[in-house]
Amino acid sequence: MSLVARHDRSRRSRPSPSPSPSRERFERLYRTLRDRICLFEYPPGGRLSEEELAEEFSISRTPVRRVLVRLEAEGLIEARHGVGHIVTSVRLDELARIFHLRMELAVLIGRLSPIPRAEADLDRIRALIARCDALAKEPEYRAFARLNMDFFSEIAAMTGNAPLRDISERLYFQTSRVWLQMMPRLKLDEEFAIFRREMEDVLAAAETGDLEAVGHIRRAHISMSFARMKRYARLPLDTTSD
Repeated sequence: MSLVARHDRSRRSRPSPSPSPSRERFERLYRTLRDRICLFEYPPGGRLSEEELAEEFSISRTPVRRVLVRLEAEGLIEARHGVGHIVTSVRLDELARIFHLRMELAVLIGRLSPIPRAEADLDRIRALIARCDALAKEPEYRAFARLNMDFFSEIAAMTGNAPLRDISERLYFQTSRVWLQMMPRLKLDEEFAIFRREMEDVLAAAETGDLEAVGHIRRAHISMSFARMKRYARLPLDTTSD
């Protein structure tokens, strides 16, 4: 075995260092605020107050400010002089290029450092399918959005390529709010059926270890969802109530 190969093998075998408590708190706060924005708990145009957030989470304003800077860099909020941080609005036409990039990145999931799925990983996807079936009986917009976010997390976990995972996550959350904004126009029964089929297809591919197929399945569904969004965007609000 060459010196380079031994070094690479040794580096892979060493456990990754655990994040510091302050880093964990930062990530937890970031994910909480990001999810609130993407689930419209903080709607477009809403203001985020450093003081109120620091009080709510019992922390100083410094970590809150750092999280807000990150959210601003990701396009979820914007800083306005004399006002503070405002949740940005979302428009489908402005996100078209992001959707196209997401499609191309999806196929890389099974090509760049794919991580084989253990039975526990597959069980989590099966549990998401069960949640989908339960929600389909009593559809609720935010619960559907949360389910979609949880499924995305399972997809992201299939690659060990950190840059790909980070970029894919950033682009996903930039576009995820479009669905929730468009919910009054959606045919939820149709969306649940399509989403369930995607999860089933991904599960079947993952069960056989074909993560490259997972990437292609994901790409196809992103493409189809974007096409449906464009169709829904042309509909008046009262045409889908059936």
